[in-house]
Amino acid sequence: MLRNLRILAALVLGLGSMGLGAQTNTFRIGVIGPFTGPSADFGTPMLHGIQLAVDEINAVGGFLGRPLELIIRDDKANPDEGLAQSQAVIASKVAAVIGFCNTGVAAKSLDVFQSAKIPLIIPCSTGSPLTSKFPAPESYIFRNSARDAIQAPFVVDDIVKRGWTKVAVFADTSGYGEAGLKDVEKALAAKNLTAVHVARFAVGVKDLSAELRAARDAGANVVFSYTVGPENAVIANGRKQMGWKVPQVGAWPLSFPFFIDGAKEAADGALMAQTFIAEPSNERRAAFLTAYARKFKTKRIAVPMAAAQAYDATYILMYSLFGIRDGNANGPALKNALENMARTYYGVVATYEKPFTLNDKDAITPNMLVMGMVKNGAVTFAYPEDAKRNLFVQRKQ
Repeated sequence: MLRNLRILAALVLGLGSMGLGAQTNTFRIGVIGPFTGPSADFGTPMLHGIQLAVDEINAVGGFLGRPLELIIRDDKANPDEGLAQSQAVIASKVAAVIGFCNTGVAAKSLDVFQSAKIPLIIPCSTGSPLTSKFPAPESYIFRNSARDAIQAPFVVDDIVKRGWTKVAVFADTSGYGEAGLKDVEKALAAKNLTAVHVARFAVGVKDLSAELRAARDAGANVVFSYTVGPENAVIANGRKQMGWKVPQVGAWPLSFPFFIDGAKEAADGALMAQTFIAEPSNERRAAFLTAYARKFKTKRIAVPMAAAQAYDATYILMYSLFGIRDGNANGPALKNALENMARTYYGVVATYEKPFTLNDKDAITPNMLVMGMVKNGAVTFAYPEDAKRNLFVQRKQ
């Protein structure tokens, strides 16, 4: 962390000597996400990660002497509200936007950023279609969260290694669940497998006992859940009530409080893909966790991945900005700078050496994933070797 701040300070001083630091107005960055409502448990850590990074960046001079100013909009995890707030944040004359936690909310708003030619960096939403909606060379949509197209195969590889090949898939009917189901089915097909049972359900469902019984009767020996809210806990508690002792696996929402706190002991042993686990496994992560705890006066980050990825997204944006030598950070110039980031950013989740290119708008690759496991109400490494591997921060492959 100190190394990154020294690099930023040197860049600010160097560019200021070129006569570009005389501007005194702020440099506006939009932030959009669910800061109230059912998805605030990971929207708030996302916001906090951004705020922590901005505080650090402003402490060494901001962008060419201009403090970074956050224009924050709450999408309330609602697609229509997200669209309205996306339009509002663009109208606020921001240079770029960091945001979105919910795939369905993001999907409805992408055209706003593409049409305005304002770069959007997505630090949380993982639905695979988000970064493929527009042709990559033309796209203003970037992402540094692990898309489901790599999370699903990662989890499927793990469960096959464990001998769990009779998979029941439980996916909600939101945009997130729809896209996730397709990714899971594709990953299973790559292993010559098909799900023995597929359950679809609406977000907010309170009882899935009938679907769980059907999955058990179909011979499932693992439940792969793809839903973002309390429904994961509904599945776990339903299994417990039935006495059906099969593992539950999934993507990163199994690390959310909605699941861990909602299912309590029924959550123990659940496995999920992770890019970041809140353990001080190396100097960068230890520094980030300490700084976060100090700033927000908390010993526990509700969703550590959301905070860490958002923190990194802010620094990726900042490092890219310093590639704009004349200080004119308009949308096309910033898009080009993101695609050609000249300096390596030593991040919390990964080491970002050219995280994006003209033809690749996803910064996270499969080698950056580890398998997390719920244990005693927290997420830890499922495999000791992953904890050791995490001493070294991975680079894009």
